[in-house]
Amino acid sequence: MSELNSIAIKILKNGKGILAADESTGTMTKRLDSVSVPSTPKNRLLFRETLFSSSSMKDYIGGVILFDETIKQTTSKKKTIPELISEMGSIPGIKVDTGAKILASSPSEKITEGLDGLRERLKEYYKLGAKFTKWRGVYSITKNYPSKISIHSNAHALARYSALVQECNMVPIVEPEVLMDGDHSAKECSIATSQVIEKCFEELIAHKVNLSGIILKPNMILAGNKSKNKISSEEVAKLTLKCLKSTVPTEVPGIAFLSGGQSEIEATENLNLINKHNSTNFIMSYSYGRALQQSTLKHWSKDINDIEGTQRIFNHRAKMNSLAAQGKWSKDLEI
Repeated sequence: MSELNSIAIKILKNGKGILAADESTGTMTKRLDSVSVPSTPKNRLLFRETLFSSSSMKDYIGGVILFDETIKQTTSKKKTIPELISEMGSIPGIKVDTGAKILASSPSEKITEGLDGLRERLKEYYKLGAKFTKWRGVYSITKNYPSKISIHSNAHALARYSALVQECNMVPIVEPEVLMDGDHSAKECSIATSQVIEKCFEELIAHKVNLSGIILKPNMILAGNKSKNKISSEEVAKLTLKCLKSTVPTEVPGIAFLSGGQSEIEATENLNLINKHNSTNFIMSYSYGRALQQSTLKHWSKDINDIEGTQRIFNHRAKMNSLAAQGKWSKDLEI
């Protein structure tokens, strides 16, 4: 077993998952604005330190994806954020892409940037304590999209990123997200997602990436958020598993789903059913942002110094998703 494979499995095994706390300053400002909390470096740090020092980090959170600002911050107890996360038994990670920009030859689509200077940034993040990284490609579904150029360009970028990350002895999270924005059907989502994932692995293999040392972070197969033809959670699970069985090489140790705009309960219920039906050797877990933090953020905003109460809400949500990652969750367990 390689070191990278060991890290990937440690992050996801035994019902653990990933806390995606890698919101950019702009995105985090929107989140804090929505609950009427000023977005200052101090407040952003306070919220994240509250989560990272919660008891659930030991039992349910195998890894935390950080943003550039956060990985360089020092806690109230004079520890660095990566030191705090490591002491809590979790593994620090870092978002390394610089965002999705307009794709030059297809202006209605996006290409993720950040490859320039990436090798040097990776060395810096490794020294700061990061053991894994994240890069997100985004794809839209319409009558004409995702286009071949979008699928190919983002897959190529994800593969180049992954090769550089493994060169620096870190595990790359490969995140090709087919967005749920739109009125498309679940079938259209399945077709697009299959095309996207197939091309990603074609490029990863071409770039000699060690597939046993990555984590795939895909979307679940869902109807668009404006679709009139929603499907049940049972159908979400079955279609998602069918898609991944046919597109993901068996060497990949684990899959950590993004929540992609689902509510907290939806994201937990769908993950639970995926694991109930999972007959593959893949670990199927979570890499959630809003679906782990939304109710916690709302509670915290009422009194940002209520550390214990905020952690209680976060611990519950983390436990629910850990149970779902083992197919052991039920609605009866929700508060």
